[in-house]
Amino acid sequence: MADVNWEKPKNPEKPKRRERLKFISAGVVILVSVLYLLVSGTLQGARYFITVADLLEDPSYLERTVRISGAVIGESIDYDSEQAIIRFEIVNIPSQYDDLASALHQAVQDPLAARLQVLVEDAAIPDLLQHEAQAILTGALQRDGVFQATELLLKCPSRFEESTAPEGLSQIPEHL
Repeated sequence: MADVNWEKPKNPEKPKRRERLKFISAGVVILVSVLYLLVSGTLQGARYFITVADLLEDPSYLERTVRISGAVIGESIDYDSEQAIIRFEIVNIPSQYDDLASALHQAVQDPLAARLQVLVEDAAIPDLLQHEAQAILTGALQRDGVFQATELLLKCPSRFEESTAPEGLSQIPEHL
């Protein structure tokens, strides 16, 4: 009697289909991931920061990480060098303005503007932390009403003032 071996016929189409299916699946996953990152980044970045007034008026921001902006009130700055804690107060900057330096000055002078206590831990006091500086802070508003900042960015108010030539210096002659 003869030995009979039965072999399943090989189908060359199946491995190609599987490879193609894996490639398409991977492409779809990558495409969906990129679209998700674009949409979520656009929605979060649509507003670089919120105002102090917006933060205080909307209870949904409580204990959520947000980025806010405000004008620093100079006389409120307190630094504890032993514990590396900075405390200061910021005031709401109006959302519409022509000149940032003037807006910072007016915001600090307005007694009715929304104010917020800020606490920054484990930080050295920055040189730019001064009266009427613009502070952009990342952190969370705590239940006690203090904004616990994890990130502090300051913009010096003098950068926004128009530069004028010092006295005694004349303008450059037109013929030069």
